Amino acid sequence: MIKVLFICLGNICRSTMAQSVFAHLAAEANMADYFEIDSAATSREEIGNTPHYGTVRKLKEENIPLIPHRARQMTGNDYLYYDYLIGMDTANIRNMIRIAGGEDSQGKIYKMLSFAGYEHTHRLSEAGDVADPWYTGDFEATYQDVKNGCEGLKAYIKENHKVTL
Repeated sequence: MIKVLFICLGNICRSTMAQSVFAHLAAEANMADYFEIDSAATSREEIGNTPHYGTVRKLKEENIPLIPHRARQMTGNDYLYYDYLIGMDTANIRNMIRIAGGEDSQGKIYKMLSFAGYEHTHRLSEAGDVADPWYTGDFEATYQDVKNGCEGLKAYIKENHKVTL
């Protein structure tokens, strides 16, 4: 079982979108049984809240089932438990490392867009940030970035963990 945790600031927009998108892609590829997928926040601001209505609406438009979720904050134990901790932007990565104890000693923390295009290039890239639609209002752009990152992550895991179908 490969354990993946998607992380953003509040755990109501980007990380919940990524959790649902990645679960959907894994199911479509008959890989769902290989994964445990969750999401979390670096902040405490939205703890207990459900996914943002913009995320819910965008996933519905794309016919991607929303994974029921209530926002929670990442913990130090999450760093120990999960194999991949995927942050959406530079600030998230910085806060994830702080929560993990000040360093990514096990090399588990990645930025989401590091995986974008991996299925074509077979290498991780210097990554930009997935824009926070809480501020931009642009759930379409966020969805495209999340989808690209999730497709690359799926290819990366399949290649690096020798997942066979």
